[in-house]
Amino acid sequence: MGIEECKARLLELLKERSLEIRKVILSSGKESDYYLDERVVTLLPEGAYLTAKIMLDMLKDVEVDAAGGPTVAADPIAGAIAAISHADGRPISGFIVRKEPKGHGMGKQVEGPIRKGLKVAIVDGTMTTGGSLLKAIEVMENEGCDVVKVIVIVDRLEGGREKIQEKGYDFAAIFTRDDLLG
Repeated sequence: MGIEECKARLLELLKERSLEIRKVILSSGKESDYYLDERVVTLLPEGAYLTAKIMLDMLKDVEVDAAGGPTVAADPIAGAIAAISHADGRPISGFIVRKEPKGHGMGKQVEGPIRKGLKVAIVDGTMTTGGSLLKAIEVMENEGCDVVKVIVIVDRLEGGREKIQEKGYDFAAIFTRDDLLG
């Protein structure tokens, strides 16, 4: 299956399984006419595979050691990327960024095989204002990592892309709100 076929199938799954047309308050505090719970798809075997294949294709020309992002939405994406990248012969480790450092144990905010100097991609499901992505970027840079790419499944086109690009990061979305609602 080629990348365009992967994208078409992933969009179909998102529309069938994850999209609800109703009023909802988003984590950004904004009100929306639709809700997308992409985790329903990224936790399906087919959805995880498609998401990872597409994101790995988006990373093919980028030197990257690890991929991950804000828990919980990025968790299945990071795991799928790690597994599929190994199968593809270009291993990329996964990681998870907590909202706050753990209050016990080692008090880590990042879980996974992360060390200073790694080149990382920040991934996520749906982006509105970009706040959680910018926080994850800050955390990873504080860990001594170099953020080389930011990728989301769906950009809601509500200012997040601009905020991330204004800070100099290479941003890409598989889909936008227009693809989802079109």
